[in-house]
Amino acid sequence: MQLNISNMEEFIDLNSTNISSEHICCAISDKKCSDSYLAKKDWLRTEFENEYVFRRINARAKVFIEYGPAEKAWIPISAPNYLNINCFWVSGKYKKNGHGKHLLKTAIDDATKQGKNGILTVVGTKKFHFMSDTKWLLKQGFEEVERISSGFSLLVYKINKSAKSPTFNESVKSGECSEKTGIVVYYSNRCPFAEFHAKNSLIETAEKRKLAYKIIKLETIDQAQSAPSPATIFSLFLNGKFITTDISVCMNSRFDKICRI
Repeated sequence: MQLNISNMEEFIDLNSTNISSEHICCAISDKKCSDSYLAKKDWLRTEFENEYVFRRINARAKVFIEYGPAEKAWIPISAPNYLNINCFWVSGKYKKNGHGKHLLKTAIDDATKQGKNGILTVVGTKKFHFMSDTKWLLKQGFEEVERISSGFSLLVYKINKSAKSPTFNESVKSGECSEKTGIVVYYSNRCPFAEFHAKNSLIETAEKRKLAYKIIKLETIDQAQSAPSPATIFSLFLNGKFITTDISVCMNSRFDKICRI
């Protein structure tokens, strides 16, 4: 991937030394999510020990990429010797200025230097909230190697063209969860919005509708890698069926627009 970045703004990597003083792009000023924001920082501190990378623009903006070894990814995939991209966003005035290509190139360069087979990410076959732009990634040289009925696909940028392609784990193949009644939400501290809305907004919304609900927090890599959805930031199931990755479904004003009961 060729890219001229002579005029590119400075980018920085967060680490265990600077994480306390640096922002993490999302929920910077959202006071109601302040505890969730700190929980994401704690999650990052642990993941830095697993060679996790959080790279962002050195500005108060949502321009960043997160990735790490796929073997330690909080996603139900099997991908030995790959890097996995988690969140990857470029927003607002920073769009269409080459920042996305620059951030992606740094991840691919890291994978190459480490002798990885390639780099991968989970996306939606249609636009899913909190997931990268599928069409854009395909234009950058990624290819789809698997898709499942719940609307997720696995995209791969291969460095070693002869390497075995990554796959989804069996836990996600049916598009269903084990609980077949009411609302079931799976979430983790990978996102600074998830915990607040799962533990507050969703409960209020479900109780107003007299709906049964169960909230399951993924607290370990093993739990995340055996989850029933590849979207371990947040996934909502209704009567056993996967519905959405959109956290706004937790809100009273949005629930009925997204969930058809």
